[in-house]
Amino acid sequence: MPNIYRQLLDNLGKGREAALLTVCRPEGLTKTLCADAGAFGGGERALRVAEDGEGFTVFERLSPESRLVILGAGHVAVPLAAMGAMLRFEVVVFDDRPSFANRERFPAAREVVCDYFEAAAGRLAFRKSDYVAVVTRGHKHDQDCLRAVLRGEPPRYVGMIGSKRRVRIVREQLLGEGFAPEVLENLHAPIGLAIGAVTPEEIALSILAEMVQTRRGQSPAGSGRDEGAFADAELLQWLASDHGEKAALVTVLSVKGSAPRGAGAKMAVLEDGRIIGSIGGGCAEAEVVREARRIAAQGGWRRKTVDMTDSAEEDGMVCGGVMEVLIEAGV
Repeated sequence: MPNIYRQLLDNLGKGREAALLTVCRPEGLTKTLCADAGAFGGGERALRVAEDGEGFTVFERLSPESRLVILGAGHVAVPLAAMGAMLRFEVVVFDDRPSFANRERFPAAREVVCDYFEAAAGRLAFRKSDYVAVVTRGHKHDQDCLRAVLRGEPPRYVGMIGSKRRVRIVREQLLGEGFAPEVLENLHAPIGLAIGAVTPEEIALSILAEMVQTRRGQSPAGSGRDEGAFADAELLQWLASDHGEKAALVTVLSVKGSAPRGAGAKMAVLEDGRIIGSIGGGCAEAEVVREARRIAAQGGWRRKTVDMTDSAEEDGMVCGGVMEVLIEAGV
């Protein structure tokens, strides 16, 4: 059913969440895409399974890869962009200096924009799922950036680099302009976790650590929200394509104990044994791959439980929990 994955890809490409409902019955399996993730009905979890007398339904809330918008292309921005891409952020760099805002300086960025900071809102169309790092060369530019970012619905994370004095000046200026105090209270400033960072690389690490903390719902004032599963770009592109190959899709439904991947992790297994994506590797994945190849060839679906406890003890593995997966053919 590649059409539904094309729709999903288009939805995520616009920076929106989506809800994917998979109904599993003895006679077959059906999927429905809800462009409005509010229809998900799964509370704060990215995936839940609802049992009924005839089978079960899997509700998944899928999120686009979060954008890391870096406003300012100085020394901190270089390692921040590189590390951000490694952490599966869609990196966008924005600066008003052509000698700084260029592809050669930021090869890992998805997009590099050179324009006045006042134009950032119009050029980037900030999303509520964005993670924004304001790392410009002066507080005047910081103010221009924050005005652009905070004018509409605030992104998930907004942080600004600078000393406490510089941060105070900017806050007071924006409060004087009428920005709501509660909006500025959510500003991470000074930016990053307090790890004693000194070098640009260390500062970038502290910023991304705070962003990951926010992403996983573990910030001190956080909501504990479990963000939707981030669709693997390569896997989703393959699912959306007219590949014409027999394959099975594996989705992790639940985990107990120490498992390599969480609920919502996916991989595709082709009939010839090739794999796109991963549910964690190791013996657990190998066992699932064998079953997935059979289902890819014969069709149908199966709900399978993989117990990694014994093999973890024997092989000295760190992960040794129990994982339940859904294996479905016809992708």
